[in-house]
Amino acid sequence: MATLVLGAAGAAVGGALGGGVLGISGAVIGRAIGATVGRVIDERLLGASAPVESGGPDRLHVAGAGEGDPIPRVWGQMRVAGHVIWAGEFRQQTVAGGGKGGGGGGGETELRVSLALGLCEGPIAGIGRIWADGTPLEPTSIDLRVYPGDEAQLPDPLIEAVEGAENAPAYRGLAYVVIEDLDLGRFGNRIPQLWFEVLRRADVEAPAHPADVITGVALIPGTGEYALATTPVTLGSGPGQGRRINVNTPSGRSDLETSLDALARELPGARSVSLVVSWFGDDLAAGRCTVAPRVEGRDREGLEMPWRVSGLTRAEAREVGRVDGRPAFGGTPCDHSVIEAIRAIHAAGREVMFYPFVLMDIQAGNGLPDPWSGAA
Repeated sequence: MATLVLGAAGAAVGGALGGGVLGISGAVIGRAIGATVGRVIDERLLGASAPVESGGPDRLHVAGAGEGDPIPRVWGQMRVAGHVIWAGEFRQQTVAGGGKGGGGGGGETELRVSLALGLCEGPIAGIGRIWADGTPLEPTSIDLRVYPGDEAQLPDPLIEAVEGAENAPAYRGLAYVVIEDLDLGRFGNRIPQLWFEVLRRADVEAPAHPADVITGVALIPGTGEYALATTPVTLGSGPGQGRRINVNTPSGRSDLETSLDALARELPGARSVSLVVSWFGDDLAAGRCTVAPRVEGRDREGLEMPWRVSGLTRAEAREVGRVDGRPAFGGTPCDHSVIEAIRAIHAAGREVMFYPFVLMDIQAGNGLPDPWSGAA
């Protein structure tokens, strides 16, 4: 209140005195001085050291719920919005925060909530990527349960515990997810807009669905120095310089593990995997051709897994050819990554067939004779 009163009084006094500084009128200067003094008085009277809390749940509403909205029907792989069908009570926890100069008195309220989100008509084969407010969200960063929407699914145990067994629906025929204890702090203490990549098989008139009768797959492309590794590998070229070379999805896991998860979800009948591993040939004439492993470059190394194939180190192996200054191929998978891939495939309950493959790395203008025509 003192801020308003003294601000108005200062404006009146400044206007009466007239004049100005640097083109600013006396009334404006008077209002600023009066408001500053009034703010100091308000802080003394009202308690400047009182704890300040922000982010409380008083005005937090559950968005994205609407009774009577149609349930989407999808086929193949599609991105759908999550539709809130149940939400528990918000839990809040005040985390102490220090002020400027180490003084206490501030507090930030963190909110958490458990909710269920309907996706589409079931049954679905599973979900892939997740987005929160348009940004990829790692599934491993949340406590997530997926219900495919078949006619035999049971109520979620959390909903059952909160609502009671007699009041907890199973949502049969509806594919939905339950996110338990979602931390809203990273979303500005609000429920984000959540989208899910849904996989649903097409309805086909056949004795068996194609996804169930495919019994084996080939794991390609067969190149990439660490493409088959389950250990996250950082490719570094110097101190403080590096990037994860085989973790490229929001799952936060290696690309191979993510691919095996997708295989189990999309082709549950596939019981064998042909593990393609490529070496490189250098001549179309079989009598002159040598076959050997190659690397993408010698100026970098996998920090967690140095490249080594058949006793060759990165420094000893040949580099793949280049096009416009970039490697024309991925390098040969290192031996340790191949071993990790075999173990991972076996752990997933599938058989492995080692599939050596030869890629011909012969650049234009090589000058070698063509074994078919004899021309260079």
